[in-house]
Amino acid sequence: MHSRTDLWSKRLARAAEQRRSHDGWRQRPTLSDVAPFIDFAGNDYLGLADDPRLAQAQAQAARRLGAGAKASHLVSGHLEIHERLERRLAELTGRPRALLLSTGYMANLGVLQALCDRHTRVFQDRLNHASLIDGARLAEAPSRRFHHRDLDDLERLLARAPDDTPTLVVSDGVFSMDGDVADVGGLAATARRHDAWLMIDDAHGLGVLGEHGDGCVGRAHDHHQVPILVGTLGKALGSAGAFVAGDEMLIDHLIQFARPYVYTTAQPPGVAAATLAALDLLEREPERRARLHERIADFRREALRLGLPLADSRTPIQPIVLGDNARVMRWAQSLARAGLRVGAIRAPTVPKGKARLRITLSAAHDDDALDALLEALADCQREERA
Repeated sequence: MHSRTDLWSKRLARAAEQRRSHDGWRQRPTLSDVAPFIDFAGNDYLGLADDPRLAQAQAQAARRLGAGAKASHLVSGHLEIHERLERRLAELTGRPRALLLSTGYMANLGVLQALCDRHTRVFQDRLNHASLIDGARLAEAPSRRFHHRDLDDLERLLARAPDDTPTLVVSDGVFSMDGDVADVGGLAATARRHDAWLMIDDAHGLGVLGEHGDGCVGRAHDHHQVPILVGTLGKALGSAGAFVAGDEMLIDHLIQFARPYVYTTAQPPGVAAATLAALDLLEREPERRARLHERIADFRREALRLGLPLADSRTPIQPIVLGDNARVMRWAQSLARAGLRVGAIRAPTVPKGKARLRITLSAAHDDDALDALLEALADCQREERA
């Protein structure tokens, strides 16, 4: 007779074996400055994470206010610097208010858990981020997934929803694995026709898109069109954390009922200071955003000339869809030997048969870095043909 400990061990071993057998086993790379590499895998789209002005702002605030906030926002952890950051984020996105949370994942869980239950209906894009899918599951809200960026399919689903049920449409702004952008205006119009609220997670658009770096939603779509806007601070803004922006009633509700907000220690004050510095640079140095979009155009022109299977993306996320896991790993390892780090994305993160290199571009990439990437990708092609 097996003990329960043996049953757990066997369960974990089966899961590990299954993942390994499909070339899907994930490993954490431990990185150091001893063996430098060119990073085409991260999300530091504006090159702010390494900007010494952010580091200086973080260090000064940590020395003055402490390394940690010491408590949750509702106890004694909500500092004046948090209040200032929330006001700046509200201004950037054209919303009445914003609310800080610890991570983008927690922001999405918090919103969906606080707003939804089994008496609501949630309609999500099929390629939404895992945190949005998990948030609806946590809330036990009946959830349907419409075909990717298909407003007609969403319209059909909404038309069948009960009229007396609170309804929420949820979509990524920029889809993190494909790099394409939601039709925010179309989603807003469709939601409005069916008296539904719209929630957009603009994690990968904030700082990158929009006239002011305010994302694919921002000031172009006000809080009446997009009542719930989520953004992260650890991508284009180079720091850490996340926020939800909306009207007074929404933010007050989240403060009361969003469990990931209520029961989490507040963001370290140094991180808030670094984010404020990043917002200053976003405003004062629009050339960073212009340089990023030049890099995107340069890469796409040369990659298409090489015949690489690019996805249709105008954002820093440039997937090269290779199909099977083993092929993706061969290309990623070849690039690593050339000193280049890219994301090797496989199922279940993307659908089976859609494994890809997820290349991400940054304003910090110079001509030499881009040339090295394109040359290494061309080498991968030649190796396969040999």
